[in-house]
This record gives sequence, structure tokens and C-alpha cells, in this order.
Amino acid sequence: MAPVVKDVNPKQRQYEAMVRALSADLYRYAFWLSRSETVAQDLVQETFLRAWKNLDTLRDAESAKPWLFTILRRENARLYERKRFDTVELDDTVAEDAAFASPERSGDAAQVREAILRLPEKYRDPLAMQVLGGMTGDEIAERTGQQPGAVTTQLFRARQRLKDLLGGPAAAERSRK
Repeated sequence: MAPVVKDVNPKQRQYEAMVRALSADLYRYAFWLSRSETVAQDLVQETFLRAWKNLDTLRDAESAKPWLFTILRRENARLYERKRFDTVELDDTVAEDAAFASPERSGDAAQVREAILRLPEKYRDPLAMQVLGGMTGDEIAERTGQQPGAVTTQLFRARQRLKDLLGGPAAAERSRK
């Protein structure tokens, strides 16, 4: 008896390879954007769902990562377009449960995160795409519709402002002047 060979179409193979290769990077970026594990998981799921539906529009497998990051960023924006937040007054005495505290929310990582969030959006987004997504300047330029030189300048300025916000050696030197 011959073994049963399951036919998997090339589209499904391509999709499954993308999911395996890029899930972790997408999750990190989604978590950075949303600051919530559950929202990040939902964003990644929605991103892959949209990717599956539009996989035929992906012309080059090499551009899959920036393509998925763009989808994820747009999904995050859609989430806040649809969602209307109810505001609730919180007591100042509400303490975070230590069992659920993540390294992202404490210590140096928290300081860096807060400093990044204080950056203007035009610097914050390219920096996040490069650091969290591993995207090159050219990929960022392609996805944001900017010139590569403009992206390089934004990344440089983002790092400079980040150093200033974190009180690095450059900040100390500038404050002496």
C-alpha cells in the first residue's frame, strides 16, 4: 500500500513558512505597539488572517516581513478607530501584582520603553521597525513611502533624542554647554 501524500498547495506552503519564520518578530512589534499580551496576540492573528486573504498580492517572498509589519501597524490603527474607550477613575493605591510583572515593565527596560514612547511618532515608528522588526532602512522607506535618506536621518535623530532622554554621555555633554 502506497503512503498517503497530502497535497498542499504552494500558497499554503508559502503562508505556513511565513507564519513559522515571522510570528515571533510580529508578536514583539505588536506587544511594543499595544503594551498588552492579549492585544498583541490578537493583532498577530488578524495580521496573519489578512495576509492569508491577500497572499496573492505579495509579489516577492523577500518583502514578506515588511509587508506583514505594515499590515500589523494598520491593524493596530484600525483597532483604535473602531474602539471607543470608556474612562474609569482609578485609585492611586492600585498596585501591580508582582506575579504578573514582566521585565518589560520594570527596571532599565521600562525606562527605555518610556523614553521611546516620548519620542515624536515620526522618529518612534522607524526606530521600532528597525529595532523590533529587524527591518533595513530601505525596507522602512518602502513601507512608509519615504526616501531612504529621510529614514536614515529619522533613525539618527531618534537615537540622539533617545540618548538625551535617557541621560547618556551626549546629554551630559550638552547640558555642560
